[in-house]
Amino acid sequence: MAISKGSTAAVIGSGVGGLAAAIRLQAQGIQTTLFEKMERPGGRGHSFELDGFRFDAGPTVITAPGCIEDLYTLCGKRMEDYVKIRSLTPFYRLRWEDGGVFDYDADPKSLKQQMDDFGPGEWEGYQRFLAYAEEVYEQGYVDLSHVSFSSFWSMMKVAPDLLRLRATTPIYQTVSKFVRSERLRQILSFNTLLIGGNPFDVSSIYSLIHPLEKKFGVHSAEGGMGSLVDGLWRLYQDIGGKVRLGAEVDRINVEGGAVSGLALANGETYKVNTVVSNCDMIETYGRLLKHLPDAKRLANRWGKKHFSMSLFVYYFGTDKMFPGLSHHNILFGHRYRELLKDIFHRGVIPDDFSLYLYAPSVNDPTMAPEGGGSFYVLSPVAHMGKNNVDWDQFGPVYRDKIINYLEKHYMPGLRSSIKVDKMFTPKDFESSYNSHLGSAFSLEPRLTQSAYFRLQNRDKDFEGLYFVGASTHPGAGLPGVIDSAKATTDLIVAPEGQSRPFWKDSLTQAPVLT
Repeated sequence: MAISKGSTAAVIGSGVGGLAAAIRLQAQGIQTTLFEKMERPGGRGHSFELDGFRFDAGPTVITAPGCIEDLYTLCGKRMEDYVKIRSLTPFYRLRWEDGGVFDYDADPKSLKQQMDDFGPGEWEGYQRFLAYAEEVYEQGYVDLSHVSFSSFWSMMKVAPDLLRLRATTPIYQTVSKFVRSERLRQILSFNTLLIGGNPFDVSSIYSLIHPLEKKFGVHSAEGGMGSLVDGLWRLYQDIGGKVRLGAEVDRINVEGGAVSGLALANGETYKVNTVVSNCDMIETYGRLLKHLPDAKRLANRWGKKHFSMSLFVYYFGTDKMFPGLSHHNILFGHRYRELLKDIFHRGVIPDDFSLYLYAPSVNDPTMAPEGGGSFYVLSPVAHMGKNNVDWDQFGPVYRDKIINYLEKHYMPGLRSSIKVDKMFTPKDFESSYNSHLGSAFSLEPRLTQSAYFRLQNRDKDFEGLYFVGASTHPGAGLPGVIDSAKATTDLIVAPEGQSRPFWKDSLTQAPVLT
């Protein structure tokens, strides 16, 4: 049942998905209040400062910026008045321990020249892969990412197309049908790790990431991702949205099977019949609804699913920059398949690494004092349900191993140049973000945990309860959580007919951005 203009709603959590949902509801005449337990907005997307160095806490890759711009357009505002988004070249710099370097972007001349070095026929194989990925993009992103799957039959309607597009085949296996070089296979499959998925397990549907990037580019926000969050936060308040920072929700009240309000940790209560949770589903069912037997059952059910890996993140500021780095750097170790088995299946913390190194100061000097650099490096690690690592003890040891590795292979003189630093471990993901098992991306994006088989945008057991963010359809990543906000709010405001997303009318040309 749709709610009418002038009704009220509450959103729990101010991550990007929660912000996007709050903006959409408020823009459509639903008086919305956003509750955030921290004293700053953004959830995992917030930024912080240490002695003049600015760090983005979590997501760093902006793809499909039009879905962000769509939020401003919906409110009658211009995105450029709130945040400056600029395209990056290359999208990613991929590097190997033996000195190999590959710059991935949308320039066919550059890509062909680099791929020819991998051997004859690889460029042609890449072209065939892109043609396949383009078809997946049309089916999996353009048509499905912004709409909810409210029934099994809604999933079955698209099942023939998904099967035809090898949805049951892992993306690494599909990529291997087109190219022979192991390094090129890594280049074309690593992206799923950025949304929490093992490329040896995750569906080939996620090959859509490549045409998505090529059509709309990879971008950064001037001043870091925190500036993106700040812009959305300001937009929401400019259109009349209400905010409650430092307001942790303790309980979602339910009467007669329907949401009736919220109870805060400080004892306050708030009456509302529509609640959108930007929390992890285990947090929602297992804590916010723990007083209800049906919720306990749901928490147990979802807790048995496959969750994404966790991350060890090390933030550091240096008094110098390092040659050869790009904005986004993927650093491959000497193992790929076996390393990912250690992380996703065996649950061990290996001695070797594949790392993502974020170096925004390469393009944005505002992120660090003059002459210095702001960085974070993340290492995928098993979530806490797969190992019993004491991260309080092991964290500093692991940090030192990563510093030594970076210094040896990519950043000579690193240790002596570090002026500020901070660690964030799987234990912190669990305590700071209430992430089940310290998972960094909620449910792993396997086919059997996607679309209808993922947490639904509208809860079927508690009327008036909705979900947004990485836990629900379509999943993690900035486009994913922003698209989830559209799917969710359409169910609230116009459940019988969901409106067209921005990309339906702009498939061949990216929005003009500064």
